[in-house]
Amino acid sequence: MTSSAEENYLKAIYKLHETSGAMVTTSELADSLKVSAASVTDFIKKIAAKKLVTYEKSKGVKLTDSGKQIAVNIIRKHRLWEVWLVDKLNFKWDEVHDIAEQLEHVVSNELIDHLDKHLGYPATDPHGDLIPDSKGRFAKTASKPLLDCITGDKVKFIGVADHSNNFLQYLTKNNLHLGDEILIESVETFDSTFTVKVSGKANKVLSKEVVKNLLVTVI
Repeated sequence: MTSSAEENYLKAIYKLHETSGAMVTTSELADSLKVSAASVTDFIKKIAAKKLVTYEKSKGVKLTDSGKQIAVNIIRKHRLWEVWLVDKLNFKWDEVHDIAEQLEHVVSNELIDHLDKHLGYPATDPHGDLIPDSKGRFAKTASKPLLDCITGDKVKFIGVADHSNNFLQYLTKNNLHLGDEILIESVETFDSTFTVKVSGKANKVLSKEVVKNLLVTVI
């Protein structure tokens, strides 16, 4: 049995490693969890003793196979709860993260399996993030930032790199939604401002900060 604090550490390590591909430093983990580096070091030693991570003082920390299994299971729970909150309780996509953070620590995997079935085995959460199956397997997808596309490309908006409430609210305010088809009309060389047509409607001008956080697939 793992505590919610241990699960939060394992999930954070998993996500940081997925981003960088390298061992996670204590300072990176401290920034992610918003705690002191000293607290992180003490806690890492405790979960290393439970063989959930391996820790090297000069290099950082990485998950063991059992630690990774727990982390992926927590991510699965979190994302399934987000789907439930949006699809069944009509929460907005910028309102669900903190609630799902609480629900993800539910112990019963049987409950989560029933939830998955009830929701129709969704492949992604409301933000476009992949949901692992009960065996911890993620479906494969080919996405890239809109920033990496060029004039004339037609793409489908499938996810976000920035999950902050401010960014999600910005997208809602500007009528940008997952599933939208985006045609790139032009790209400004000076500042990477994109002029796009969204789902065949009026043109929109999107800043570099926006397009680097929109994940798309070419269609």
